[in-house]
Amino acid sequence: MTPDDVVGLVPTWLTLPDVAERIGRSVTEVRRLIEDGELLAVRVGERAILSVPEAFIGPDGPLSALKGTFTVLADGGMDAVETLRWLFTPDPTLPGGTPVDAIRAGHKTEVRRRAMEIAL
Repeated sequence: MTPDDVVGLVPTWLTLPDVAERIGRSVTEVRRLIEDGELLAVRVGERAILSVPEAFIGPDGPLSALKGTFTVLADGGMDAVETLRWLFTPDPTLPGGTPVDAIRAGHKTEVRRRAMEIAL
């Protein structure tokens, strides 16, 4: 189960069928994206439904800049919940206000630099 503070940090969650519909792929393909580290999903809500933050989805599918950031944070020992917490915690020194917003604004290099610093 996901800690409530992380669930509250993420503005909007999408279930796997919702992600599949949004990106024009099957649920099986969405599961493969999660397995391949292109998306991050956790179980949320009373029914513990596997869900993905909507912010991870761009007009053409998963944001490509996320995979490397997920890898850096995982290599630093962060699990999925810790990674979500870090990506969605407000940081006034980043454009957009959170690491995920900065990635969406095209600042993946700065976000990864900070991820590497905390991963040491």
